[in-house]
Amino acid sequence: MNKNILGINGCAKDCHKAAVNGGWWHDAKGRKKDRNVGELLCLIHSEISEAMEGERKGLMDNHLKHKSMMEVELADAVIRIFDLAESKNFNLGETIYEKLEYNKTRLDHKLENRIKKGGKKF
Repeated sequence: MNKNILGINGCAKDCHKAAVNGGWWHDAKGRKKDRNVGELLCLIHSEISEAMEGERKGLMDNHLKHKSMMEVELADAVIRIFDLAESKNFNLGETIYEKLEYNKTRLDHKLENRIKKGGKKF
C-alpha cells in the first residue's frame, strides 16, 4: 500500500480523535451522539468561504499569526473533512489516489481540451 495513503488515513484518524476528545461528538451530558451530515458539510464550506475572504483581503490568520488566513482556513477545512470521513469509516487516502488516477483518463482534465473554446475554465 502507498505510504501516502496510510499518512492520509492516519491524519483523518487524528482529526476525528481530536474532534471526539474536544466534545464535538457528544451531547451536553457527555453522551456520544451522531452529527448531522448536512451541518458538517456546511461547516466545511464555511471554512472554504473564510479562506476565500482571507485571500481576497490578503489577511494573516488571527490565531497562527505567522500564517496566512487562507492557509489556516484550508487546514481547518481539511480537518473537518477528515473528521467527517473518519466518522463514516471512509478510506479517504485510498479514494484520493484512486480519484487522481481516474482523473488522468478524463478528457476534460487534459490541457489540450481545457484550452479549447468551450473548455472548462474553472
